Amino acid sequence: MDIKKSGVKIEGLQSYGGTSLSFKVRSFEVKECILWLSIVFITILCTPQPTVIRWSTTPPVSADVLHQWKGFCALIANAYYTKGMAWLPVKTLQLEQMAVTGSSEEPSLVASRMQLVFSTLEVVSPQWPRV
Repeated sequence: MDIKKSGVKIEGLQSYGGTSLSFKVRSFEVKECILWLSIVFITILCTPQPTVIRWSTTPPVSADVLHQWKGFCALIANAYYTKGMAWLPVKTLQLEQMAVTGSSEEPSLVASRMQLVFSTLEVVSPQWPRV
């Protein structure tokens, strides 16, 4: 089923009132969710082998998405593994986006995506002891 084109309605309950409400899943929201999940998978692809072993023979993301985001995730993974960094300048990542796609996202969105990549790396292969 193609959720993007189906116009699926999701039923939900309000937090406190219990009143039923429904809303339509927007195509943009679905695409954005898939993109965020794709970034997690690409981040895992950037980890040293054999940190995570994939059992599937199919690629985790499309070739287009991989091309668009691999450099972004690889820059962060390189900083994490080789330099022990937990943060990169947003401008550096925006320049990577500009080089690949010809445009860059808002700094706050780039920072959120960077945080997702660093958080994924921290879970997959922790570099520092937990406090």
